[in-house]
Amino acid sequence: MRISGFDLAVVGAGIVGLAHALAAAKMGKRVVVIDRDPRANGASIRNFGFVTVTGQQRGEHWSLARRTRDIWESTAREVGIPIEQRGLIVTVRRAESVTVAEAFLNTEMGEGCQWLNRNRFHQLYPEIAAHDAVGALFSPHELRVESRTALPKLALWLAEAHGVTFLTETPVHSVVPPRLETSRGPVEAQAAIVCPGDDFHTLFPERIAAYRPRRCRLSMLRLASPGFRMPAPVMSDLSLARYAGYAELLEAETLRRRLAAEQPAHLANGVHLIAVQSADGSLVVGDSHHYDDLPQPFAPAEAETCILDEFARATGLSPPPVIERWVGTYGVADGRNYVIDAPSENVRIAIVTSGTGASTGFGIAEKTIADMFGRKVGGAA
Repeated sequence: MRISGFDLAVVGAGIVGLAHALAAAKMGKRVVVIDRDPRANGASIRNFGFVTVTGQQRGEHWSLARRTRDIWESTAREVGIPIEQRGLIVTVRRAESVTVAEAFLNTEMGEGCQWLNRNRFHQLYPEIAAHDAVGALFSPHELRVESRTALPKLALWLAEAHGVTFLTETPVHSVVPPRLETSRGPVEAQAAIVCPGDDFHTLFPERIAAYRPRRCRLSMLRLASPGFRMPAPVMSDLSLARYAGYAELLEAETLRRRLAAEQPAHLANGVHLIAVQSADGSLVVGDSHHYDDLPQPFAPAEAETCILDEFARATGLSPPPVIERWVGTYGVADGRNYVIDAPSENVRIAIVTSGTGASTGFGIAEKTIADMFGRKVGGAA
């Protein structure tokens, strides 16, 4: 069977692939998305669905997150994807964390954010204010969707509203536009973008290997409803030492030293806290970070213990029962938040290498599509 007539083939139907399909479709391009699985089943749905702006690395990545948040906002409205939560509350229990938060607020990244002192924090959000909380950093910028349902809805809408063709359960064997070889036979497209997630070996392995990628394994939990609606997603002191927008500030070094002395097991397991709430009241809580070329599928119990411990410390709540557990993996590359590689004029490889696909993917896709189609690509203007 011969499938032809496309301006762009996108290989990979995770959030990065769908973002590129959307950006191209908005330019009026004829797009086909090809994926080896029946539906997205990797990092794109094994996360928080938390579109995070505050704390992303200063500069380009922070700007990409702001743009991605705006695209999520408008797209969710068109698609009918519910925004489950808005904003961010970073609970703070240490004086060193206050210093980091204040330094952050004095940068351009602090625009629209505010510091809530102890009294104000406990007054506004008593449900999540631990007894020893000294305040909180509040951001209005974030939004949260339920990844498991948002991605299928987004894919269906791309097909129905923008005419994007989806070929699922279709492995791609080679990409040499205007021809891609697949398990269904050749697919003809003038250009291609390969969005492989953490599959570094199937397509263009030598190109991807040049960036020395690894995989990060994370542990995630779903907890039963705490019996109230959380006012916003929650992070904590550990997040201030992990997210680059905070952690790269000079003031963060003192905080890191204190955390290393007080919570060494948490740091050893790469644990920091994100807690978000779903429509049914349950909480998605995580996460941990372990790095390897091929992380083992065995998640250490200590990581889960540390996650639940930080949840209790940050909120003052006894963690509700765990009702679901899962492990995710995503690609990482030292010193890079994402990789855009060009094996040829008509081909790009797009990999988010910082675990921020949901938060920056739409912005990255806009840049990549503009670059590809801003000049002659295989005869397409």
